[in-house]
Amino acid sequence: MTDPLILLVEDDAVIREATQLNLERNGFRVITASGGLTGMDLAVDAKPDIAVLDVMLPDLNGISLCRRIREELSVPVIMLSARDDPVDIVLGLEAGADDYVTKPFDSGVLVARIRSVLRRVESHSGTEKDIVTLGDLEIDRELVTVTRSGAEVALTPTEMKLLLIMVSVPRKVWSRSELLSDVWDYDWGGDTRIVDVHIQRLRTKIGSEQIRTVRGFGYTMDNHR
Repeated sequence: MTDPLILLVEDDAVIREATQLNLERNGFRVITASGGLTGMDLAVDAKPDIAVLDVMLPDLNGISLCRRIREELSVPVIMLSARDDPVDIVLGLEAGADDYVTKPFDSGVLVARIRSVLRRVESHSGTEKDIVTLGDLEIDRELVTVTRSGAEVALTPTEMKLLLIMVSVPRKVWSRSELLSDVWDYDWGGDTRIVDVHIQRLRTKIGSEQIRTVRGFGYTMDNHR
């Protein structure tokens, strides 16, 4: 089995080289770029298994790069940010990022986050042979596809895993901490904003009526059959 290929786009040479070395020591192959435009070219040419993008990049910032990657490829994305401002985090997630890591970061945390996202991609080979129907929405859990009014809905790996988990137990109300644990592997209680942003993105794609907010508790998809 070939080791996963990571595209690392980071303009700080010291951080880029140290991060590349750490990732390679943990069994990953790594290609790097110092700018957004070069990073986009590498993404298209190499088709990495995952992209790790710094937010502040020359010529094309990480948010814009994430959007362009999402338009061209189905590659999961982790954003790196020197700021933990909620606005910056939300912008990255709304651009299509699967996760974010704030600087300075522990090298082990980044490796754990990468492996977590890659597990979500691998889990798309699910074996449940049934179809869940929610109004005009159809979720095939064997093929791992979603259609709305007959048209396929393009979901990121994280959005797909979130959806599959929420429909796995009919009428269950999922707390944010449960979703952090089951989708993001954040057993240590990570930032719940990542859940809210992904729920918002999922609602945009599958219909806002499909996911109900239970105030004070979490979210539910309680109308599927």
